[in-house]
Amino acid sequence: MAAANDKPKKSERFRQTMRWLIDFIFTFKNKRGEILDKPELLYADGFNCSAQEFYAAVEQQLVARKIPGLEISRVKFNEGGLLSEQRVYLRLMRERFCIDTCAAPFGNLYFFSIRKVYVPALVRLWHLVVTLLFFGAVNSLLIQPLGVSYASIATLALVFAIVGVLHNAAGEGGSDLDTLLLKIPVLATIYEDWFRVDTYYREDTRSLYLQLFPQFIQTIAEETCAAKGFKLIPYLQPPTPVSGLNKPLPPDKKPVAS
Repeated sequence: MAAANDKPKKSERFRQTMRWLIDFIFTFKNKRGEILDKPELLYADGFNCSAQEFYAAVEQQLVARKIPGLEISRVKFNEGGLLSEQRVYLRLMRERFCIDTCAAPFGNLYFFSIRKVYVPALVRLWHLVVTLLFFGAVNSLLIQPLGVSYASIATLALVFAIVGVLHNAAGEGGSDLDTLLLKIPVLATIYEDWFRVDTYYREDTRSLYLQLFPQFIQTIAEETCAAKGFKLIPYLQPPTPVSGLNKPLPPDKKPVAS
């Protein structure tokens, strides 16, 4: 006999499956990603400045550090719903990890927010379609000089050769080939999602990036405020509430077997 909560579980699995299917077919770019932890918030009372000038100051100082693989851009996120105004954020991206920074007024306050975000390299349907079209075009070009059979063999050999190159590049952290593959549209996503592996060096440099760069941005924000005679104040966020299900049981109580 099915349990009473089987239907909710099935319903949730169905929703997750449909969401994955819709994302797989229709999503072209995963911009927002997954927030790794709480945003760091700092504010100054009565202060005001140009967000674009602050972003430019951050860009100038971080570019001077010559961090390999660092990409700096400005992205727009809606302040509310789909038709709401958009707010410009400064995005630092290295590998698939971003640091999103916002500088904006809020009433008489001016705040700076810093978020660490993971944007996974997700292979979507259009990546596979483009890949199939590419190999189809190669096969069509080879048919006339080689014939149908030999053209198919040559195309298949090209597939295995590319897979071999991706496997070799995946084990060479920081190599020129690895850097080049990460810049090729479509191929970069497939390479990161299916072939690229973590190494100690990648983990170490990733940790440095995620820990030090928010501190660099905070220091620049403090200097920007101090230049106008204002002090930047960190916003102390309340701790995350603990669910009753996750609270530890008293020593004299034990979980009941179901």
